[in-house]
Amino acid sequence: MVYDLAEVTVTHEPGHPDEVVAGQPSTGAVSVTTLDGPGVEIGIWEMTVGAVRDTEAEEAFLVLSGRATIATGGETYEVKPGDLVRLTAGTPTVWRVTEPIRKLYITGR
Repeated sequence: MVYDLAEVTVTHEPGHPDEVVAGQPSTGAVSVTTLDGPGVEIGIWEMTVGAVRDTEAEEAFLVLSGRATIATGGETYEVKPGDLVRLTAGTPTVWRVTEPIRKLYITGR
């Protein structure tokens, strides 16, 4: 099976007021496919410019476009196209998106 990720359209919703840190960001996600055995979901996630708090799922993702900083604990990571990132379930983060970001994510369902 081949998926044309450039053709995947993501519908956005405004960030939840309790999670928005700055700006008026919106986010959206689309599940593209799953792997049956281990219960893995693969999809596209997007966020517009702004900042939000989140509690992460167990996830790895590849930044396809855009730029952001992800603050977690005492660390801050700048991510850009081509970066592969792994997040641990339950980790609190703050995403500060400076260019609308689009990522390919892989996570357990």
